[in-house]
Amino acid sequence: MRILIVEDEVKLAHAMKRALELQKYAVDIVNNGQEGFDFAIGEEFSLIILDVMLPEIDGIDICKRIRAAGIHTPVMMLTAKGQIADKVTGLDVGADDYMVKPFSFEELFARIRALVRRPVQSNDPILSIKDLTLDPKTFIVKRDDRIIELSSKEFSLLEYLLRNKNTVLHKDQIIAHVWNYDSNVLSSTIEVHIKHLRDKIDVKGKESLIYTIRGRGYTIRE
Repeated sequence: MRILIVEDEVKLAHAMKRALELQKYAVDIVNNGQEGFDFAIGEEFSLIILDVMLPEIDGIDICKRIRAAGIHTPVMMLTAKGQIADKVTGLDVGADDYMVKPFSFEELFARIRALVRRPVQSNDPILSIKDLTLDPKTFIVKRDDRIIELSSKEFSLLEYLLRNKNTVLHKDQIIAHVWNYDSNVLSSTIEVHIKHLRDKIDVKGKESLIYTIRGRGYTIRE
């Protein structure tokens, strides 16, 4: 899953990036409102973490603009202000959640998990297909009750496929959701990661769960 952080406190932004990357997210950070808005409308993200007080364009205005542009990516607002009026304003312009600084990373992780689950309209955090399960909270992947060890990118790739099961995902879509903006990812990189993922989750004597749709991309389906 790919997250955009728009935060002008540079130390906080980088601390959040490091913490979220340990949670197996791909993370982009920008430090001003104009660049944040450009990223939000020009790239695909699973979540946008948006500070209210930003140079050039404030977070409230950014949220309002991206919603007006028809972008429904979940938005979490951050602010040093704790007044109810500020929270109401953020939620009224289309934010999905609100956190007051300072906050614990544990709370941030929990709220992110809740937000990224909403698009699939599921209260069950466990993603599954047939006898394969993935727990985004504990990072445990199992098939036939056998724990499968995956790299960070393999886990993110499998999670993205499972959240969009039975849907063909193009390589550009996979790159946009699993790698951050600074990554130099080639088409062959996706192929290698898919091969490694198949090698780890496939079971001898059973049909593969990940399908290559020639000329289009990949899908995971029953």
